[in-house]
Amino acid sequence: MGYSGASGGHEAILAAERLVERRRYGGPSDWLGIDQITQRLRLAVDRIMGEGGLWAPELAARALRQSEGDVQEAAQLIRAHRSTLPRVAYSEPVHADELKVSRRISPAFRNPPGSQLLGRTLDYVGRLLDLMPEEQAKARLQEPDDPPVNGHGHPDGEDARRPPRLLGLLRSMDLLVDRRTDGDPEPYDITRSPIRPGVPRSARLTAMARAETGALVHLWYSHTFRPGRHNHEFPGEVRHGTLPVRVRHPLTGAPVTVAEVRVTEVETIDDLDRAEEDRSRLDLGYGMCFGHNERKAIAMAGLDLLVHRDGGRTELEQEVLLTLDGIEASGFLEHLKLPHYVDFRSVLDRKRAVRAATQEAVAR
Repeated sequence: MGYSGASGGHEAILAAERLVERRRYGGPSDWLGIDQITQRLRLAVDRIMGEGGLWAPELAARALRQSEGDVQEAAQLIRAHRSTLPRVAYSEPVHADELKVSRRISPAFRNPPGSQLLGRTLDYVGRLLDLMPEEQAKARLQEPDDPPVNGHGHPDGEDARRPPRLLGLLRSMDLLVDRRTDGDPEPYDITRSPIRPGVPRSARLTAMARAETGALVHLWYSHTFRPGRHNHEFPGEVRHGTLPVRVRHPLTGAPVTVAEVRVTEVETIDDLDRAEEDRSRLDLGYGMCFGHNERKAIAMAGLDLLVHRDGGRTELEQEVLLTLDGIEASGFLEHLKLPHYVDFRSVLDRKRAVRAATQEAVAR
């Protein structure tokens, strides 16, 4: 299917592709280096890796450059590239307690066990456009009262903290509903099996981890703040840090750490207040995603709670599983720009047939 009606037909399509490449590779400014993108556009790179489902900062930076800053297009490039890669090994499960924390806050507790670790955040920074010249900005970094920081934005050595979880404190107080199950089932692989309502929790969490951030936040917000209803959820803990990636050595069979990935993890506490619920306890929602994306992880944990408490009464689980994938949604939207001559012609023919039948009935 092509634009046969466009001037030149196939030649017009090739010309359009050349125009894209001319803007991508040409222009008077210098070409953006990969290190510039990974270091200066870190949060955009993190989003691309999360929505693309592949931890590869340099590839994500190349995708962002190729897409001219379109994060959704870059995520699609990454996911397409991921589908061509051979699966050479399976990583071993790691416990979230192994997270090397570079930022850890608890909005629910003033003095949580292990203390607050504010880290690098915009939470307390004014939203003012920075017009400072580059030379002046660099000079500020050399001020003597600023401590030397490492890649995580903390004084050297502080990024290896592993504070105790609030989850343990709440369980010791007998305040949590226990949703743990027996055994350790294999996580549901949504890249190899279809997802429909009724799949295990691991499938929902995986789908939300790859979801488009804006769509995820919107769905959470629309179901949290509805007329006549407001959930009393609080992020118990927000963590950002690195987790090891381990595989089995092909010769010794021993687990070997081959890489580290940065993740954001959130545990959200919800107040149980419905008649059918245990009002003496709290429930907990969970979210974890690639990179530093607290907005996504908080919404993910909130939706994890909402789906569980909904219990299939509404279509919320279906929305979570089938409507949050930004690549699928944008793919459907983008295809609408492709030729639909035959479809639209059939619509016109049906309208003419209905009109003719109506006029014939009136004439009788």
